Amino acid sequence: MEDIERLVKTTLGEIEKVLGSKTVVGDPITIEGTTLIPLLSVGFGFGAGCGGSNKSDSKSGEGMGEGTGGAAGVKPIAMIVVDKDGVRIEPIKTGVASALDKFTEKMPDLMEKFMNKWAEKEKNKEG
Repeated sequence: MEDIERLVKTTLGEIEKVLGSKTVVGDPITIEGTTLIPLLSVGFGFGAGCGGSNKSDSKSGEGMGEGTGGAAGVKPIAMIVVDKDGVRIEPIKTGVASALDKFTEKMPDLMEKFMNKWAEKEKNKEG
């Protein structure tokens, strides 16, 4: 049990060292008069467990088990853009959010085409 406690403390201490403002706000990058500062989403998961058996029960035998596991992930979520026009935040869209944005951008054109087809169909019914 002492080994797992030591392992958990050591692991959490290392995670604490990694977490800081530089973890979620990246170093500025300047390109042709525009400064880009990346913003990141960081996630950590960690678990630990320990097991054993009753040494007085000779039928079950002796046993002991310990284990730990962890995962981390970093995902870019936005960029702070500093240029001649000022400062703004530009989101970085991926997956579903990006697909929805593309769909909503095209929606006015799709609606116009639909309405034109519908009007044409109605006109043909009347004439």
